[in-house]
Amino acid sequence: MRLALRETIIGFRRAPMLSVLSITTIAFSLFAFGLFSLVAVNIRKTLRDVESRVEIRAFLADGTSVETVSAAMSDIGAFPEVSRVEYVSPDSALARARSELGEFKDVFESAFLPASIDVRMRDGHRDPTAVRAVASRIKSFEFVDDVRYGEDWVDKLYRIRNIATAAGVILGLAFAAVAIIIIGATIRMAVMARAREISIMRLVGATDGFIRRPFLIEGFLKGILGGGLALLLTWIASVVISRNFVQTEFFSRGLASLGILGGALIGLLGSSLSVGRHLRKI
Repeated sequence: MRLALRETIIGFRRAPMLSVLSITTIAFSLFAFGLFSLVAVNIRKTLRDVESRVEIRAFLADGTSVETVSAAMSDIGAFPEVSRVEYVSPDSALARARSELGEFKDVFESAFLPASIDVRMRDGHRDPTAVRAVASRIKSFEFVDDVRYGEDWVDKLYRIRNIATAAGVILGLAFAAVAIIIIGATIRMAVMARAREISIMRLVGATDGFIRRPFLIEGFLKGILGGGLALLLTWIASVVISRNFVQTEFFSRGLASLGILGGALIGLLGSSLSVGRHLRKI
């Protein structure tokens, strides 16, 4: 391993401009991926904030007793999909309507709105199927006149989240493939430049594993350096966007570390594919 590291350092010293160019190219490729990932993270955050507002509102029949409502709230609160249950009296509903729809506050009169039970869903149970199932169970109570939860809105929200996730996976794989191709090209040039040296090493008994190791380490290091530089550029872009356009959320430490590790793995994979193919030709 020590000899492989020494050969890797020698390779960097032999062609410093090529090494810097390859690291920079990898960095900009991963930077494009980082920008897209930043957009994806903030879209998911926005969708998560919107999803947290998903609730079911069950309107109660006039004359429903307090005991009946209390018992129903206990039953509904025991549903595994439900995080919170709140009773809204007619006066509270009227005050909220006047507050949210201030331009129409003169239209609402006392006792205009019925009492209701507002149900908030747990995280992970806000998809249309789960919300619809809970709404149906609540509607089965005899004293519930109607149940509303914005079915079309929930369906569209879930569809947008699925589209965003699929687009993220597809574009992420595309950017990763581009980075692998770039890293493979730089390693291929290094292998071709040392073709005569590799032939001599084989003549003296060097194995393919021994020859391959320095190139794999080189690709691994270039991936780490490129990933770190891409992360820095993405952070600068995030700061600029937050200061001049809209507030953005940067990657967590875990995601940032995963990004650098991903760069290292992409570098290792690109080197492995390139070296393995070209060693067979030498």
